[in-house]
Amino acid sequence: MISTFVYPFLISLFMLIAIIYLSHKHQLFIDDANYDKPQNYHIDSTPRAGGLGIIFGMFFLILFPFGLKFILPLTLAFFSGIFEDFHNSLSPKLRLILQLIAALSAVWFTNSVVTYLGLGISLPYWAGIIFSTFAIVGMMNAINIIDGFNGLASGVILLILLSFGITAFTHNNMDIFYIVLITAGATFAFLLLNFPKGKIFLGDGGAYMLGFIVAVIGIFLAGNFNDISPWYILAIFIYPVWEVLFSITRKLYIGHSPMQPDSNHLHMLIYRQITKNNPLTAIFIVLSTLPFMTLSTLFPNKSNTNIEITGAFILCYSLLYIYLYKKDFRATISKSK
Repeated sequence: MISTFVYPFLISLFMLIAIIYLSHKHQLFIDDANYDKPQNYHIDSTPRAGGLGIIFGMFFLILFPFGLKFILPLTLAFFSGIFEDFHNSLSPKLRLILQLIAALSAVWFTNSVVTYLGLGISLPYWAGIIFSTFAIVGMMNAINIIDGFNGLASGVILLILLSFGITAFTHNNMDIFYIVLITAGATFAFLLLNFPKGKIFLGDGGAYMLGFIVAVIGIFLAGNFNDISPWYILAIFIYPVWEVLFSITRKLYIGHSPMQPDSNHLHMLIYRQITKNNPLTAIFIVLSTLPFMTLSTLFPNKSNTNIEITGAFILCYSLLYIYLYKKDFRATISKSK
């Protein structure tokens, strides 16, 4: 069992160190710190190919029959973002098509379909396939959006994996448990190099891939165990999911395109108005989400409890966001005078 974590960890760590060396030597995958982007919060030019190192560790999935079913969908999810890390962007349309194919293939190969939404609400199987596919694609993009500070996305992913690992183990599903261990080992290797110094970034390929695999695991658990509530899965995912929904809403409200990046995500406001430090921002957010995720993990079978946890998180997030946004706005006005 321990080796299922350790071997992916060691392979990923070795590959990530090699990628850091080769990227600086040959100027590959480099995210230029001087490039003017609203999401830039680093001062050193840094390789953004962390996903490439992680995926090498993830190939230990082939040792398990169920894990083998993940290889093709996982690779497609990874390729939907790696071209962006090469600075050779796919068009948004082609990227979305790749993500949809990855999600559909995962649904097909692993039977990861949610048809029961809790509270007596059921979907026809075909509607469950559509719902599950778009949920996977949504989670892929949600992890990419929160990937803004050292250790933030990978820290959140590791908390999600910890919760799903506990749930899979208590339900005696060793297939999912081993997939969680492999993913956690490879991701932890990245975290050690990304946090706190930011020696390498996750990149779009890595963010899409990790968002993909936790989404598939969550949907599989909810779809294949009657006593695991889909609201538990949502409660575990609520930080990245709500970040996306809230961002879309606020951008539309002010007449901006939801696809246009800006510097007003919650993690950015926390950085400017609370921590003023890159790794501390990740610590602040990960520790803030931990109580909610812990409670959900204790009650994976209770829809009402997880709805309440989800609602409490949304309320806390929204109040903090409003407070920090107003504070940031006043600070901006003061500087302009």
